Amino acid sequence: MSTRKMINRFATIGGLCTAVALAATGCGAGGPTSSGSAASTVNVLVEAGGHAELTGVAQQCKNDAGIDVNFVELPYDGMFNRLSSEFSSGNVSFDVAALDSVWLPSFKDAVQPIDELFTDEAKKDIFPALVKEANVDGHFIGMPAWTNAEIILYRTDLFEDAANKAGFKAKYGYDLAAPTTWQQYKDISEFFTKDGMYGTDVKGGVETEWLAHVLQAGSPMVLDENNNVVIDNDAHREALDFYTSLTKYAPPGAAQVDWAAAQNLFNQGKTVMTRFWAHAYRQIPKDAPVAGKVGAAPMIGGSAGVAGVPGPWYLSVPKATKNTDNAKKFVKCAYDYNSMGIESSLGLASRISAFEKYQDKAGYESFGPLIKTLNGDATATRPATEKWQQIVDTVLVPLLQKAVAGGDSATLLADAKKQIQDLLK
Repeated sequence: MSTRKMINRFATIGGLCTAVALAATGCGAGGPTSSGSAASTVNVLVEAGGHAELTGVAQQCKNDAGIDVNFVELPYDGMFNRLSSEFSSGNVSFDVAALDSVWLPSFKDAVQPIDELFTDEAKKDIFPALVKEANVDGHFIGMPAWTNAEIILYRTDLFEDAANKAGFKAKYGYDLAAPTTWQQYKDISEFFTKDGMYGTDVKGGVETEWLAHVLQAGSPMVLDENNNVVIDNDAHREALDFYTSLTKYAPPGAAQVDWAAAQNLFNQGKTVMTRFWAHAYRQIPKDAPVAGKVGAAPMIGGSAGVAGVPGPWYLSVPKATKNTDNAKKFVKCAYDYNSMGIESSLGLASRISAFEKYQDKAGYESFGPLIKTLNGDATATRPATEKWQQIVDTVLVPLLQKAVAGGDSATLLADAKKQIQDLLK
């Protein structure tokens, strides 16, 4: 699941059409009024609330290039259908579209290359996994606007408590600290599971954490580079067995726990650690029981090293727009002023330098761990197949729910392989 889709399950944001004050055009209106002239307004299609990360960029684009920006917002669940319909018709109402990373394979033939924006300097300042994902069939077709990954959040007050430190050292033989190995994570989870509190959560309702373990074990997730289904290999099984082994230290009902439930459990002080998207560190409510008592650490590595599953969004320019030059200028502005997104409600960016600019500031302690995770040796984006979301919804999540409820991993993975092979036919 993408970062944005996950966030929108927590809150209702905006309406179906919002025009930023920089420009005023009708909802759905886009492109120039005639094919012979370039429009001074660039229409940008974003998922509901998405313009918050780009509002500052829009103002800078107006200042630098004289281009007005109009944001057209749609809810996440309706945006894919809108994009599919307009791309199929060849008559688009937008000049730039913000695309969830899992949509790039579906729309690769409908958007145009922006190779000129991916200079050597630019590529050095974008996380490697995102540079790789943006390049489809030999051309860059999307500039990352923001990204995210899971890191580890933990209760500093409990970790620093003298009695807990002494008790942990006596039981496990080493000091209590933010875990750097999965054995430490398991020990800490076990230690704190008592008196109505749990050491961690297990999210049976989402697939991302299990797949991060697969990457850490050295395997591509679900599909290899040739789209062969590898979900039944040893790495997937070992990752699944480890992930489900944590259920004894997690709240009951893990099969139904999703992002929203896990975030609530942690913020309410029911879990001591959680693997969660980094943006959540800065979104802990001030009146939450854990406010001011949370630390952040990088995702832990396995035999293949540190690995997370990024959740980026990309800015792409449709082939059908008649406003290509100004559209690309806006995408360039979004790259140049990428750090402005950190001051937005989501508080994310995509450039390494943007995160580094803030990582030493108070309140941004999650950025160092996020940088390390996104730069992890085994960090990789989701498989490049237009069937990915269908695979997630109909195969991976049901598989994980059965696994955390006690199902046999080898049997579940073998069955999942057959299901995925059928979907890819």
